[in-house]
Amino acid sequence: MLGPSAHLDTFSRDNLPPQDQWPEFAMDGFDYPEVLNVGVALTDEMVAKGFGDHTALIGNGRRRTYKEMSDWTNRLAHVLVEDLGVRPGNRVLIRSANNPAMVACWLAATKAGAVVVNTMPMLRAGELRAIVDKAEISHALCDTRLMDELMACAEGSDFLTSVTGFDGTSNHEAELDRLALEKPVRFDAVQTGRDDVALLGFTSGTTGNPKATMHFHRDLLMIADGYAREVLGVVPEDVFVGSPPLAFTFGLGGLAIFPLRFGAAATLLETASPPNMIEIIEKYRATVCFTAPTAYRAMLRAMDEGADLSSLRAAVSAGETLPAPVYDEWMAKTGKPMLDGIGATEMLHIFISNRFDDHRPACTGKPVTGYRAKVVDAEGVEVPRGTVGRLAVKGPTGCRYLADARQADYVQNGWNITGDSFTMDDDGYLHFAARNDDMIVSAGYNIAGPEVEAALLSHPDVVECAVVAKPDEARGQIVQAHVVVGEAVVKDANLIKALQDHVKATIAPYKYPRDIRFVDALPKTATGKIQRFALRKTE
Repeated sequence: MLGPSAHLDTFSRDNLPPQDQWPEFAMDGFDYPEVLNVGVALTDEMVAKGFGDHTALIGNGRRRTYKEMSDWTNRLAHVLVEDLGVRPGNRVLIRSANNPAMVACWLAATKAGAVVVNTMPMLRAGELRAIVDKAEISHALCDTRLMDELMACAEGSDFLTSVTGFDGTSNHEAELDRLALEKPVRFDAVQTGRDDVALLGFTSGTTGNPKATMHFHRDLLMIADGYAREVLGVVPEDVFVGSPPLAFTFGLGGLAIFPLRFGAAATLLETASPPNMIEIIEKYRATVCFTAPTAYRAMLRAMDEGADLSSLRAAVSAGETLPAPVYDEWMAKTGKPMLDGIGATEMLHIFISNRFDDHRPACTGKPVTGYRAKVVDAEGVEVPRGTVGRLAVKGPTGCRYLADARQADYVQNGWNITGDSFTMDDDGYLHFAARNDDMIVSAGYNIAGPEVEAALLSHPDVVECAVVAKPDEARGQIVQAHVVVGEAVVKDANLIKALQDHVKATIAPYKYPRDIRFVDALPKTATGKIQRFALRKTE
């Protein structure tokens, strides 16, 4: 049974999946009061615990303490309620790169009782419109440097009626910031229930009708009180750094929820390239890093050239498979393990991980405390140890899709079927084999091949195309497109660039095909289905 709700706009609770389609939850040890607002828990309550003068966020050239974050988010919450008309339960979209202002907007909207939808700055108007329509979003807060695509999305929207700009730099010169200047620093936060939806996390790479995962206020604290406490052992002296976007639950957990829950600090980079992360680690003596193996490879090369990364005590790797040579080299150079793990937007964060005192190369580890995992066949029957099968997980968090028939695919017999193929060895350690589907994982980003194909097919010169993953040493995988063009079209480097630019202009630029092969025809079955496995074999 769900607890009481403070939402006046009941859209989110009304669109939860039927409870008989929910996974089985195991919440032993995760006890929270019925009234819980995660925005308050990560700011005002931290000040009350004595962390007011501690640094909370570092970004865009300045530090912000917990007291400053409390005051800032309370002012913003006043604006949302009094000037913008946000009501408890309304969905509020936030569009920004990783910076303190984005975190402040997320916390403020949460305090106001809104259901937040964080989005990446690379999304185009059409992609934003699909999200707005799915979640029936009424309000949006946008870094003023990124307004164009969102304004194009809002034009003619049936749902999005309010778009307000904020200054993502340190100048506070946008509309939202000016309105906040005259507001009091105290705000009576909405008394949301622990079972109220706080966050809609849209899965990356979904096509057509996007999938939105629904996470309660207590879920956001459980990932900190579970993984971050048990595996990372976060302390107030920690300084976090990383590359995942805050728009992804992996980034929101690792660069906002985890540090703020324990009185630690997070450094936020709008452009989290390996050189920028290395500079931040050296400058602020960062201790916990969240990024993909691609970036760790660059850090290893930087160490050879004299970079001092000795402050790092935890190097968390997720988003793509951690190759054993990278793990081994990191161990050799630092004496510390890389913590490989796997998470999912549906599960909110990492649920299987290595530990500081229990780690192996080419191994994802064991379930985080509170979670159970098994490897099953297509019928849900557990397979023998060492056999590749589908990963099934259950624990304190789990999949709840917003009004989506695909809930029945992800949750089967009470277990979350993550879409990953794994083996479990005789000692109970889990080893990643592959994705169950054709998702391409490139530098930590999930890219759906059909979405790229649709973008290519919208170009007038393209007749047919198929997209597959191509192994890549730097990125793990890249998008490779096999393209059939019209008879009169010249197949040259100019056309390749034109097609790549077309995809970048149509969907998020990171999804573009880095490798394009022109072919006369695509391999197909007798029924006309493209044989992608045959394309993967062509090099």
